[in-house]
Amino acid sequence: MKYKKTVSGTFLSRPNRFIAKVKIGDSVETVHVKNTGRCRELLIEGCRVYLEESDNPNRKTRYDLIAVEKQRENGRKLLINMDSMAPNAAAAEWLRGGLFSKKAEIKREVTYGDSRFDFYIEDGAEKAFLEVKGVTLENNGIALFPDAPTDRGIKHINGLIKAKEDGYKAYILFVIQMKEVTAFTANDVTHKAFGEALRKARKSGVEILAYNCRVTPDTMEIDLPVKVITD
Repeated sequence: MKYKKTVSGTFLSRPNRFIAKVKIGDSVETVHVKNTGRCRELLIEGCRVYLEESDNPNRKTRYDLIAVEKQRENGRKLLINMDSMAPNAAAAEWLRGGLFSKKAEIKREVTYGDSRFDFYIEDGAEKAFLEVKGVTLENNGIALFPDAPTDRGIKHINGLIKAKEDGYKAYILFVIQMKEVTAFTANDVTHKAFGEALRKARKSGVEILAYNCRVTPDTMEIDLPVKVITD
């Protein structure tokens, strides 16, 4: 996926979860944050951020904050896409020809039972539901999800378990919005119940996938699988 027009700036503050103050050139702009998660380890005063400029002249905010450079302990900077809409967009481009055949029929936002899943796929005889979760939290090369408690995430997992029991294939795809990670695991410290649900899902036959992404200031593409640790 590719953004239309991006600029860089310096993060100053985040008054609430929807907006941030960013210095762009000589001016300070109020920008929309395209991720309502905490992201406290990412949005640190003085860090470099990347924004997409809107072409809608009637918007209250001119820019959307989409990516950030994280300073790592080894002194290197890691570019992380933090746009919560990007994982689904990247998955939509990648699934056909990536996880499934190029002839697969893919539908978005499909309801099954009391859950609405990101994708429903028919690929030959295979019928599958797939839920996407974007991952922006990283610690020493390990990607973790979630970065805040998510009862909605648990509901999705339970819905996938039910779909699997009913004869469908079921997938949960963790799109890690960065490179330079070696593995993925559930963040039990933040939400142990989510980790327990994920482990139950794996034992029930739900396929747990995690892929890193190639990230630039104006693109994000799903790249390579990483090891999933649930035990």
